[in-house]
Amino acid sequence: MTMPSSSPLAANPVNPQKARTGLSRVWHAGGYSLQGLRAGWDETAFRQEAVAAVFLLPLSFWVGRTWVETALLAGSMLLVMIVELLNTGLEAAIDRIGPEWHDLSKRAKDMGSAAVLLSLIFCAGTWAAALMQRYLA
Repeated sequence: MTMPSSSPLAANPVNPQKARTGLSRVWHAGGYSLQGLRAGWDETAFRQEAVAAVFLLPLSFWVGRTWVETALLAGSMLLVMIVELLNTGLEAAIDRIGPEWHDLSKRAKDMGSAAVLLSLIFCAGTWAAALMQRYLA
């Protein structure tokens, strides 16, 4: 159902970002992304991963012999941080619903945690394979 243009809801959308276009939308979206990174920084796990990235991202350019290896090494570390942010967002949304214990809430949080674990395993495996190829071959 659409609101007539004279409706007060049409003049004041619930999310003002939806009414923006062009560079204004991009500018504001970038600001929201930075706010998300700042919110992620409040999480211990994300901080630990960000500190690891400070070392591993530059190191990926030294360890990687081709652009593909470099992209896999750097990308695997960035993937860990991306999945951690998504997991933190999922947990925050579930916690907003209510503090009481529920099977589905636990399941969703456990699955988010499993996604982080899998991304860490992928990252560690990628780095181990690249280091073994470089130093044992």
